[in-house]
Amino acid sequence: MFYGAGLLAFAVLALFAYAYAHFGWDATLQQMVRRISLPGFGDLMRIVSIPGNGLTPHAISAVTAVVLVLTRMKAEAAGILLSTGGSGLMNMLIKMLIGRPRPNAQPGELLIQYSGNSFPSGHVTFYVCYFGFLFFLAYALLPRHSLMRRLALLFAVLPVALVGLSRVHLLAHWPSDTLGAYLLGGLWLAFSLDIYRRWKATPTN
Repeated sequence: MFYGAGLLAFAVLALFAYAYAHFGWDATLQQMVRRISLPGFGDLMRIVSIPGNGLTPHAISAVTAVVLVLTRMKAEAAGILLSTGGSGLMNMLIKMLIGRPRPNAQPGELLIQYSGNSFPSGHVTFYVCYFGFLFFLAYALLPRHSLMRRLALLFAVLPVALVGLSRVHLLAHWPSDTLGAYLLGGLWLAFSLDIYRRWKATPTN
C-alpha cells in the first residue's frame, strides 16, 4: 500500500512537471520563502546545502561506508551505499526524462549558476536517503533513552527538514521539485531499508 500510493503520487507529480515548467503555487511559495528575513537565515540556507554540492555526496557516502566497515558493520555499509547510490542514479535518470528547467532568476540573485535539470531535487533526494538511513541506524542500534541517541536522531532529522527550504531559497529548485524529491527519496529509502533488513537476517550477517 505504501509503495503503491507513493509511486502514484510521484508519477502524477512527475507527469505535471514534464508538462509545466512550474506551477502557480510554486511561484507563490518561492516568493514567501525568499521574503524570510530572519537574522542569519540566508547563511543558514547556504550552509545547509553544502553537503549536497558537487561531488560531496559521493565523498560523504564513501567515507561513511568505510567507517561502518571498519567498525564491523558491513551490512550497514552496503545499505547506505544502496540508499545513496541507487537514489542518485534514479534522480539522474528522472531528471533526464522530465527535462524541467531551473527557476528563472533576476541578475545578481544567484550566488551559484546551477546546471542540469530541476525535477526532482538531487540535494533533497540525497539528504532523505543518507540522513534517513542514519536516522534508522541511530534509532535501531543506539541505547534507548540515551543522550547520544537523541542527539543522533536530531542530527539526522534537521538537514532533511531544512534542505527543501534551502533549495527553494537559493533559487535552485521550485517547491514542487523538492516535493518530488521527498517522495522519491522516501520511496527509495524504504526500499533500501527493506533490503538491509533482509541482509541482516541472513546467517552471514
